[in-house]
Amino acid sequence: MTQPIHDDREKDTMKIVFLDEDTVSLNGDVDLSRVQALGEYKGFTLSPTDDPVPFCSNADVVIVNKARMNRSNMEQLPNIRLICEAATGYDNIDLKAARERGIHVSNIAGYATKTVVQHVFAMVLLLSNRILSYQKDVQQGEWQKSKMFGLLKYPTFELDGKIFGIIGFGAIGREAARIAEAFGMKVMVHDTVDLSDTGYKNHSIYEILSASDVISLHCPLTEHTRNLIDGESIDNMKRTAILINTARGGIVHEGDLAEALNSGRIAGAGVDTLSVEPPVDENPLLGEVRNLIITPHSAWSARDARQRLMDMVAERIERFENGDLGGLIV
Repeated sequence: MTQPIHDDREKDTMKIVFLDEDTVSLNGDVDLSRVQALGEYKGFTLSPTDDPVPFCSNADVVIVNKARMNRSNMEQLPNIRLICEAATGYDNIDLKAARERGIHVSNIAGYATKTVVQHVFAMVLLLSNRILSYQKDVQQGEWQKSKMFGLLKYPTFELDGKIFGIIGFGAIGREAARIAEAFGMKVMVHDTVDLSDTGYKNHSIYEILSASDVISLHCPLTEHTRNLIDGESIDNMKRTAILINTARGGIVHEGDLAEALNSGRIAGAGVDTLSVEPPVDENPLLGEVRNLIITPHSAWSARDARQRLMDMVAERIERFENGDLGGLIV
């Protein structure tokens, strides 16, 4: 039978602080009552560069999304027992410092799988049908000037029968495979782990790049995947191929992608993440780049997913307070 983490504090009101609450709530559209009911709750709107210490000096539990918790912060916050990452990635938390100070750390995985894949295929459909290009033409009066019933200006293609290449075959990659097959696409996958239990052959990255009509990235950003898609990689792709990145911006070399799109070495790209966020004006993808869709790291942000995220945060804190340490990172 599990016991509370700290029996001597069992009767105390747990103090919970969410440092960047605004990153998960759009005008209050997410119900936080389940988290708020767990103790004395305070929510703030800190940015990653703000000092969190003054806002959580007495906190037992600190919830963060992109706000940073480093060694210096932790040394000044002796009451913290749990840092709960309201996201899947947790590179904003110094895990070594947390471990040394006996602070537990958790993250939330799987809450946005379906909404990220929905975003992937929104981009695929926009690019394969050249919808944004045609919309712009209509707005500029091109259709009204046409000598035929419609406009026929851009090459488009059916998804049925095309090859959908997936690099990174975790939960999101597998859901992307399911949707691709619903469109009649043939799926090829690559991962660094054994995929023998998935029913899919684990292809090399070169095989994925050279054969695919659409390539979707779902791998983490590591020293091995940084700039995985660069000029050399793009040279192995079909000139008609589309690249989709809803993973991390650093996986794609942004200068090489911009040059490849403008020179027609690939047909189009959709990216939801950039190497620096918020981006800097000097980012080459923010200039005049043809057949490129950029969204502001919003693939995860459907209200359903954000609500699911906060419900899972509440469940994680409840379990922790009841002595259940299963699934913790630290």
